[in-house]
Amino acid sequence: MKSLIALVFALLIAASALAQTGVKPPKETALERFLRYAKIDTQSKDDQQTVPSTRKQFNLANLLAKELKEIGAENVRVSEFAIVYASWPGNLPDNSKVPVIGFISHMDTSPAVSGENVNPIIHKNYQGGDIVLPKDPSQVITVAQNPVLKEMIGDDIITADGTTLLGSDDKSGIAEIMTMIDTLKQNPQIKHGTIAIAFTPDEEVGSGIDKFDIKGFGADFAYTVDGETLGEISTETWSARTATVTFQGKSTHPGTAKGIMVNAMYALADYVSRFPHDMLPETTEGRVGFVHPYSGTMDVESSSLKILLRDFEVSGLDKQEAILRDMVKATQTKFPEVKITIDVKEDYKNMKEVLQNYPALTDNALEAARRAGLKHSIKSIRGGTDGSNLTFQGLPTPDLFTGGHNFHGKLEFNSRRGLEKTTEMLIHLVQIFAEK
Repeated sequence: MKSLIALVFALLIAASALAQTGVKPPKETALERFLRYAKIDTQSKDDQQTVPSTRKQFNLANLLAKELKEIGAENVRVSEFAIVYASWPGNLPDNSKVPVIGFISHMDTSPAVSGENVNPIIHKNYQGGDIVLPKDPSQVITVAQNPVLKEMIGDDIITADGTTLLGSDDKSGIAEIMTMIDTLKQNPQIKHGTIAIAFTPDEEVGSGIDKFDIKGFGADFAYTVDGETLGEISTETWSARTATVTFQGKSTHPGTAKGIMVNAMYALADYVSRFPHDMLPETTEGRVGFVHPYSGTMDVESSSLKILLRDFEVSGLDKQEAILRDMVKATQTKFPEVKITIDVKEDYKNMKEVLQNYPALTDNALEAARRAGLKHSIKSIRGGTDGSNLTFQGLPTPDLFTGGHNFHGKLEFNSRRGLEKTTEMLIHLVQIFAEK
C-alpha cells in the first residue's frame, strides 16, 4: 500500500503513467486550485467587532462549501461567522477504532499588504538566480535572503506580480486539504478514518477562532496546515500579549494655547524612543522574544500605541510587560500633565504546554513527511496559529507546512512541488493513523 501511495504522487502530473498504474489523479491539482483561490480577495481587517471582519471572506467560504459538496463531503455547512465545516467518511471496517483527525486552514490574508486583484505568476522550470516581480521591479526575491531557492531548481515557482501579497498564507493550505480529499475520493483503496475539515476566517487578526465550534467539528485531534518550509512540523508557538498605551492630553485653539494646551503626541514620541533596540523584532531571531510597537494614533487630545509582546516562555512575557510599565513611569515623569495608561491583554499561549502530552501527533506527522521523501524537522513558530487557541480549548492541534515562504508581504512565494508534496504528506498522515 505504501508503494501505491508513493505512485499516486510521484506520477501525479503524468497522466499517461497514471493510466497505466490504474491510480486516478485528483480532478484538479493543488496548483490549479491554489491559483483560483489566490485571486479571491479575502483580506481581513484589524479592530473590527464582527466575525468575519470583512464580509468578502464569505465569497471564498461559500465557494469552498460548494466544491466540498461536489466532491462528496458530508455535513458541509458555512456558519454565520463564515467558518466552513465538513467531514469525509472513513473507509475502514471499523472507523470507531481510529481517531477522527481534523485539518484546518484559514481563508483570510494579512491586513499588512493588499490582497485585492492578486495576479499569480508561475515562473516555470526555475533555473536559479533572483526573481524580479514583473509589475514592480523593485520587488526582488533574492537568493541571498531566500537560500531555499537553491533547492528549488527545476520547480515551478509561484509569486504575485509585485503589487500585492500572494495569499499562500493560507490558501495553499486550503488547496492542499481540498486536493487531499479529492484524491481520496478518486482512490477508495487508500484506507483512512473519518476526517474533519474546517476553513476559518480572521486568523490573521486573531478573532475568527473564537467562534470555532469544536464539538460540532467532531475531531479528536487536528492539524492546522498553515506553516512554511517543506518538512517543518511545529508544536510550539509564541505566548502572546498585546499592550495598549494611551496618552491623554488637552486640546485648544493653537492661537490661544499658551499655558493651556497639553499635546499628547510629544509623550507618545518620548515613549517610543525608550524601546530597547535589542528587544525589537528586526533585531531578534530564534528563541529570543520581542516587543513590537506596530500601530497607533496621534492627536493632541488623545494618542495611543499598540504593542505586541512575544516570547516562548510566560516568564519572558512578564519581563517584557514590566519593561513597558517602567517606560510608562519614565515618560509620565517627563510629561506630568499627560495622563498615561497601559492595558495588557493575553492573546494566546504556547501550545507546547499541551502538545507535549500528545507525542503521537508529532511522531505521525514526522513519519508522513518522511514517507513523502522530505527532510523533516520540528520548528518553533515565531508567531501563532489557530491551533494555539484550539489546543488550549481541548483540541490538540500542531501545525504542518504548506511549502510557502515570505508570508504577509509582496515577496511571498510557493511552488508546484511545495503544493504537491504537502498534499502527499497529508495523504500519508491519514493513512498512518489508520495503520496504527
